[in-house]
Amino acid sequence: MNDTIVAIATALSNNAISIIRLSGEDAISKVNQIFRGPNLENQAANSITYGYIVEGDKVIDEVLVSIFRKPKSFTKEDVVEINCHGGVFVTNKILEILLSKNVRLAESGEFTKRAFLNGRIDLTQAEAVMDVIEAETDNSLAIATSALRGDVRKKIDEFRNKLTQVIATIEVNIDYPEYESELAIVNNTINPTVSELKEEIKDILEKAKTSKILKQGIPTAIIGKPNVGKSSLLNALLREDKAIVTEFAGTTRDIVEGKINLGGVILNIIDTAGIRKTKNLVEQLGVKKTEEILDKADLIILVFDYSTSLDKIDIELLEKTKNKTRLIVINKEDLEKRIDVSKIDDYLLLSTKKEKDIEKLENKIKEILQIKNIKTDNSYIANARVISKLKECFEYLENATNAVNQSLPIDIVNIDLMNALKTLGEITGDTVNENILEQMFSRFCLGK
Repeated sequence: MNDTIVAIATALSNNAISIIRLSGEDAISKVNQIFRGPNLENQAANSITYGYIVEGDKVIDEVLVSIFRKPKSFTKEDVVEINCHGGVFVTNKILEILLSKNVRLAESGEFTKRAFLNGRIDLTQAEAVMDVIEAETDNSLAIATSALRGDVRKKIDEFRNKLTQVIATIEVNIDYPEYESELAIVNNTINPTVSELKEEIKDILEKAKTSKILKQGIPTAIIGKPNVGKSSLLNALLREDKAIVTEFAGTTRDIVEGKINLGGVILNIIDTAGIRKTKNLVEQLGVKKTEEILDKADLIILVFDYSTSLDKIDIELLEKTKNKTRLIVINKEDLEKRIDVSKIDDYLLLSTKKEKDIEKLENKIKEILQIKNIKTDNSYIANARVISKLKECFEYLENATNAVNQSLPIDIVNIDLMNALKTLGEITGDTVNENILEQMFSRFCLGK
């Protein structure tokens, strides 16, 4: 934490601009050593200075240098950002020169980790940084920015304050039994507060599945026999020719994936190999993968051919998917009808060649998944670690309730309440160990 770190903060490719970021006690002086222009150590905070990066007498690049002085910076340390031309070679060259000045290459997520350790942000805000970067829809971005501005922390702080007041009342009673009877504390303080907290946490946990969907999307598998139009359906939904489409059965031998934004929710669509009996080894492997995907998908789009009679494999697919969230599509309605629909309860008849039919399909998916009018608020939390800790906290509160119902001594009840409080502290990072921090920040990119 006492050294100065550096990393490339932008994607390393040939772009218009690259940003090289430094943070630490010597950040400004180190850049000043390789900068030709006004003395950076005399520049005001939150300023941009024009000049050149040099190596000895050799000019490397024309740059703009941004200065952020502690504590008013992302890390609460002195931070410098060098805006250089976005070539891969020139960016790496400037990084190489800085590393030769005894500046250390930052670890993954170390800038955000320093912001956390220096008290600028809490752990939920640190995690939200990556969630903002990875957001793919308005809804997932809304959840991420809510956490980034501190809404999750405020909610957890509310829970902690309520629990702290209960624990304080119990501990006063333990030290001064004459202060208030245990029965009065249970009825007036413990029961109402714990019940209220459990209801609020339960509400968040009930919304967690929706939150996860908004953040990660819905694994969606297009299943069916060969040549029923699965790849055509994928292409139509994506509005691009991603999957190869031919008149020959078995063209798709491996999975083909794509994403669509449907009403603010991402569908992670997989076009699978057609399920049929085959002696071709490669096609057999594709069919095996399809069956594995069938078990993992949260939504199944089961496709049949309007111009082909149902057979044994079709019936097996109907049976295999009956307990899954599924949408049955009968494709090729523009051809002569040969399918017997009496064995299919609910289906959508369409042609992948018609845009209106694809729009009908999208509306049907929205209806099945109930994603037409999702509005997020600060009770939508999508972070898996936070959800896991809230479940743990709920269990401790449930244990406290059970202890009260069993008329156990109030100090026994207090143990569960203390554990619940500690768990809430682990969410925001007030009580957290180094291993958890290392694991969490390791998924960040180097310059963040």
